[in-house]
Amino acid sequence: MFLSEQNPPIRRALALQNGWLYSILRRKMEIVSRFFQPPVGSYFLFGPRGTGKSLWTQARYPNALRVDLLDPNTFRTYSAQPERLRELVEGNPTIRHIVIDEVQKVPELLSVVHSLIESKLKRQFILTGSSARKLKRSGVDLMAGRAVLRTLHPYMAAELGRRFDLARALQIGMVPLVFEAAAPADVLASYAALYLREEVQMEGLVRNIGAFSRFLEALSFSHGAMLNVSNVARDCQVERKTVEGYIEILEDLLLSYRVPVFTRRAKRELTAHPKMYFFDTGVFRSLRPHGPLDRPEEIDGAALEGLVAQHLRAWIAYRGNKEQLFYWRTRSGVEVDFIVYGPSNIAAIEVKNSRRADSRDLRGLRSFQDDYPQSHCLFLYGGRERRKIGGILCVPSVEFLKNLRPSEPLWPGI
Repeated sequence: MFLSEQNPPIRRALALQNGWLYSILRRKMEIVSRFFQPPVGSYFLFGPRGTGKSLWTQARYPNALRVDLLDPNTFRTYSAQPERLRELVEGNPTIRHIVIDEVQKVPELLSVVHSLIESKLKRQFILTGSSARKLKRSGVDLMAGRAVLRTLHPYMAAELGRRFDLARALQIGMVPLVFEAAAPADVLASYAALYLREEVQMEGLVRNIGAFSRFLEALSFSHGAMLNVSNVARDCQVERKTVEGYIEILEDLLLSYRVPVFTRRAKRELTAHPKMYFFDTGVFRSLRPHGPLDRPEEIDGAALEGLVAQHLRAWIAYRGNKEQLFYWRTRSGVEVDFIVYGPSNIAAIEVKNSRRADSRDLRGLRSFQDDYPQSHCLFLYGGRERRKIGGILCVPSVEFLKNLRPSEPLWPGI
């Protein structure tokens, strides 16, 4: 499906591999002020491809020494001779910032970076990456805390301001690479294929790329739902252990994540399965097949829930990961989509892609509030008015997303 030579967008993506597609689109992407605030010292900046890491570092550090490992010649040079980085840094003693793009391509550079940080040269290293897999297996521990880990997420609605359109976001997502493209649908269609080619197939992460493609399609039905590995394995006709390995690959590539169940001081029997999301709702839609048996409202509902999830993750990350994201579900099936648990408060958020707020939709929130009276509850829906039903605040989803800023609480009073 994803490597079909009959699909023009995918064919273009394969022809423009090794970063050329990204280089072209970087020049077209508009500079948007991001909420991400960098630390003082050296740091890793992780995020999926296309989230704007390179563009952000170019704007933030315009005079930095830059090593772009997506460039084939640069990749070959530093793969053969990682020590060349030391020569570059020591040959430019007045330049304080050194940016290494896609550092996971040459993990051996980390030992050189570690040594340079230890030499007290007062340099700041910014190490961007779109995959944690190689680093976890071959060198990230060498940094021994000398560089902190930060993440850059897709756009938040408040970063875009008036440019944010909920209907468009639900269709193409919020990945800057896609959002800023002249033909976002084509780029989105190419996105998964580019990952399959560059990160999965070329790195030899899986033996059967066809099975992995089927797995991506099968997993798309679990977006915003409890993850049942056995069901996914049956749907894509591979072993359960194989699917577990595939999910680990996706998470290492930062393409998906799991949200665990909130179990603190639980008063009821709770489910044990986490929920699963793709990192961006547009990427989810590009992978999710649809036909006569698929209800549009079902896909739209999962897309909206995923959009809220990615905003909450970004909000938490940009605040320094002080809060944690969970969901809540009893064994009897009573559920709350998101629980945001922080040092001083706890918020429960339910998301429905409906025009009306109905008291029946608040059942999960009421049950959670019965167990956790100190919690604050929000119901997000597709209407236009704020309402309060039975003491629970109902807020239009678009209003919530537009006002979500890391410098402020989830909602006034929370």
